[in-house]
Amino acid sequence: MEIYNQLLHGLIVALGPMNIGLLLAGCFFGTLIGSLPGLGPVNGVAILIPLAFSLGLDATASMILLSAVYYGCMYGGRISSILLNIPGDEPAIMTTLDGYPMTLKGRAGEALAISAVASFVGATVATVGLTLFAPLLARAAIYFAPEDYFALFILAFITIGGLGGADPRKTLLAACIGLMIAMVGIDPASGVPRFTFGWFDLYDGINPIVALIGLFALSELFWLLETGFRGSSPTGNTSAKSRLPSVKTLKKTAGATARGSALGFIAGILPGAGASLGAVISYAFEKQISNRDGTFGKGDERGVAAPEAGNNAASGGALIPMLALGVPGSGTTAVLLAMLISLNVQPGPLLFERNPDLVWGLIASLYLANFALLIMNVPLVSIFTRVLSVPVWILLPLVASVSFVGVYSISHSPFQMVTMITFGLIGFLLRKCEISLVPVVLGLLLAGDMENNLRRALSISGGDYEILVQSPISLGLYVVAALFLLLSFVLWKRDNGRSELIEDSQQIS
Repeated sequence: MEIYNQLLHGLIVALGPMNIGLLLAGCFFGTLIGSLPGLGPVNGVAILIPLAFSLGLDATASMILLSAVYYGCMYGGRISSILLNIPGDEPAIMTTLDGYPMTLKGRAGEALAISAVASFVGATVATVGLTLFAPLLARAAIYFAPEDYFALFILAFITIGGLGGADPRKTLLAACIGLMIAMVGIDPASGVPRFTFGWFDLYDGINPIVALIGLFALSELFWLLETGFRGSSPTGNTSAKSRLPSVKTLKKTAGATARGSALGFIAGILPGAGASLGAVISYAFEKQISNRDGTFGKGDERGVAAPEAGNNAASGGALIPMLALGVPGSGTTAVLLAMLISLNVQPGPLLFERNPDLVWGLIASLYLANFALLIMNVPLVSIFTRVLSVPVWILLPLVASVSFVGVYSISHSPFQMVTMITFGLIGFLLRKCEISLVPVVLGLLLAGDMENNLRRALSISGGDYEILVQSPISLGLYVVAALFLLLSFVLWKRDNGRSELIEDSQQIS
């Protein structure tokens, strides 16, 4: 009963005239920022922090505004992923696997609506978990040692073997390429440059945002240049009938949405795991249990619902370690943590007692933000699908121009623009070789945390590698990873055998 009283008090705080106005503005601008390729929630929140300070907002109002932007960016990241095959942010990469194929089939509106509903469910599940189980889940996350985190990332990379392509060998190779690219820069332990070839611009490593834009946006442009921009638009069917999913489709995706929400929430509460891992695990798990007909990667609705529910649930779950422990659960919550500290608010176990208005006002505002985003996004589906009526030869160069402006505005470095073009060419060559781009980006994103946790584990053990297999948690994760790897090869062999039988039957006929 105490929780309900506190939540009611928080609702009164969130419904204040200024706070509700900041919440709606944050939802709108967050969705807009999230839909722009490459910006994502970290940059979206960081961009609006100066606005919060310039308006003289207190900690509660600032958190309501920026958290609404955070949730809005997670919703908006799916738009360019589904319509243009260009992820708005890192977690939305998984949405491209089935979202864009749905667009090519004339079901863009349905894919957007499915993703909006899944995002709403995932974010709501995370907010409920934040309300009821924050202390318990935060204590559970403490039991994850560095070796357990390392095993968790191994599991993430192993599951990539069953994603984004028929041949798990190619996807594992792509993940290794991403890991190697992530090694460029200064060694965090010794300070020695790695793979920089004497270029000082590479000492800071490869910016994942720049690589992501190059691999997806520019490689798509290069691909269309080779094909001669055939076709006026990605799909000819943008009718009103494709805007909303049917009741049958919602029933079909209900299980994927529920499972993705649960898995994403668990990934989110682990400090450092983040929404990217939540989306990967949600998609991988759903593909392994639901891909009986080989429809994943070809426009399956469940392949849109699962990662969208997963990444939104993870984004909400990431607030738990930040508020309860003072440990950011993701890059965006690290920005929020820095803002709170600058306002003389110290997140941690005593935050719920010292700043109840902030904590419960924030939690109540997250419920309101979810409903506001759902109400905003579903009617806007018809506007988003009109993007498809723009000829490709106009749309893609425009996206490329936005990409160049966005990269330069973030880095103010001509070298980063050259880096983006280089990754565009790399992405084009990988696509020519039928190698998925998703594992490359995931390897680039997760490698830093994976290396840091490996170093910490070895530092604790004095260099003894046995520590990696001594924890029951890490052993369990390794077993699951081995099963996933074995299953991905079995499924690939099965699908490969079916393809050969079909080709043989066609030749005989």
